[in-house]
Amino acid sequence: MTTTTLLDDLEARGLVQESTDREHLAARLAAGPVALYYGCDPTADSLHIGNLIGLLVLRRFQDAGHRPVALAGGATGMVGDPSGQSDERNLLDAATLDANVAAIKAQMARILDFESGGAVLVDNRDWTADVTLLDFLRNVGKHVTVNQMLARESVRGRLQRDGEGISYTEFSYMLLQAHDYLWLNEHLDVELQVGGSDQWGNIVSGVDLVRRVRGQAVHGLSWPLITAPDGRKLGKSTGARVWLDPARTSPYRFYQHWMQTDDRQVREYLAKFTLLDVSAVDDLAADHAKAPERRRGQRVLADEVTALVHGAAAARAAEQASEILFGGSPLAADGDALATVAAEVPTALLGSDEDLATGVDPVPLLVDAGLATSRADARRSLQQGAVSVNGERVETGRMIGKGDVLHGRYVVLRKGKKSYAVLIRDGS
Repeated sequence: MTTTTLLDDLEARGLVQESTDREHLAARLAAGPVALYYGCDPTADSLHIGNLIGLLVLRRFQDAGHRPVALAGGATGMVGDPSGQSDERNLLDAATLDANVAAIKAQMARILDFESGGAVLVDNRDWTADVTLLDFLRNVGKHVTVNQMLARESVRGRLQRDGEGISYTEFSYMLLQAHDYLWLNEHLDVELQVGGSDQWGNIVSGVDLVRRVRGQAVHGLSWPLITAPDGRKLGKSTGARVWLDPARTSPYRFYQHWMQTDDRQVREYLAKFTLLDVSAVDDLAADHAKAPERRRGQRVLADEVTALVHGAAAARAAEQASEILFGGSPLAADGDALATVAAEVPTALLGSDEDLATGVDPVPLLVDAGLATSRADARRSLQQGAVSVNGERVETGRMIGKGDVLHGRYVVLRKGKKSYAVLIRDGS
């Protein structure tokens, strides 16, 4: 389909569930650059793929000439948002929050251009830490009724559960978030807040507060939550933990997550998690539907999202590593791909140059790498032709030499169809 405005594009991608006056919002976006914000609370030292939607919405606005503000919620993270939570979050100490905010800011910078693209990173502790209780009650609390707060779904849902409740700490979260919108509007001219549909009540509270305090009409927009297969919110607290930090979810496992996308979700995920044009998404989805067994849709999705989050080199290495670990030859893979494989499977030291010059017996290496329980088991596997070296089936008596070492460092072993190990050259 042909899209003519940014809102049209977002709607075509399924990224608009609710918005304040759409006509006025569309007119404001057409009138010139708008500053907008999306916030992430640093409750962990990594964002997850649920947050990726928000960062990519900011990126879409940035690419259209608008000014994104990415907020790391150091202050609101100390309180905990009841939205979508079945239990109250643990409160984090300042040192943990500092480390989490620093990590999250680095992840945001992979998606948004903070150098020359006009994007801004902020931490709401900077304008919240010195606000006194009396000032907060006078300047924020007096503009919001308890009835309004109780009507919000995030609060009502917690109160309606038998034996459950909500602390005053979490109850006050929406006021803190509304105060963020007010501060950002006053100091950075922010006129639009975006977030998942579970944040809609908090977003509307901010819109109302800005109107009441500053007499200014501002806007809000939310998208439907991405859900796990069982229907739960995709995020840290649901078990669907696919993180943006490579130390938590390796680029290979990140890539594999997208490769495992259900065929019925390919179009949705391509539209929401990539920067491909909607027309290209529709063409890909149609092509995928004709031959889903080729998994072209999943491959493009995995390539695009992994490259966005981890870089093109990591995406290429993850793709090549996937081919190896699903039965392909490692001979054409580059060093990064083999390093990726080595990070995902058991490893053992291969030996020195002198050892390789005379040939290294694979029998003890199979044991060292965990592919055999004993030397007898290793010999038996070799005799049965169940062992391959760099994709080539080998038998008893075959030695590993310098010519088997790929990129000066790696030898890939496989036992059977699915058990892999990598031998790493000693001293490399």
